[in-house]
Amino acid sequence: MLSRTFLALAAAIPVFGLAGPAMAEGHEHTEADRALMILTSDSLHTQGMAMILSSAMQQQGTDLHILLCDGAGELAVEGYASPEAIATPPANPAGEVVPEALLGRLMGNGAKVDVCAIFLPNTAHDAGDLKAGVGVASPGPIAEMMRDPAIPVYSF
Repeated sequence: MLSRTFLALAAAIPVFGLAGPAMAEGHEHTEADRALMILTSDSLHTQGMAMILSSAMQQQGTDLHILLCDGAGELAVEGYASPEAIATPPANPAGEVVPEALLGRLMGNGAKVDVCAIFLPNTAHDAGDLKAGVGVASPGPIAEMMRDPAIPVYSF
């Protein structure tokens, strides 16, 4: 079994620009490479890993749609701050990161981000509380993406 340190390092390398195009050898990317990332966990490590893997996918040419539900929806709220940062491996120059900063970077690089349709009605938040660029998902279009065999769905 691979150690957690090795897995974290392997996943974090592409996020922080420590890997080159060689990582994508053997896989041709097209304009149609798309993925749906569904994040529901309120776990700091799970949120961080989902953002790190999303970033690696985006760097490899994937057009991302990120759906934040339940506890993960808080990442989309303006002013939200994780209770602590995630430490990166010692060799990584980033040092510490927080999932909401990684999400902002993903959005800045073109990822579409929505909260689940039931997030706002089941929290004290309203649409005005969401970060600029974050939408509220409609079930129909999300279901279409989930049913499309050309769009992989990842859930954390």
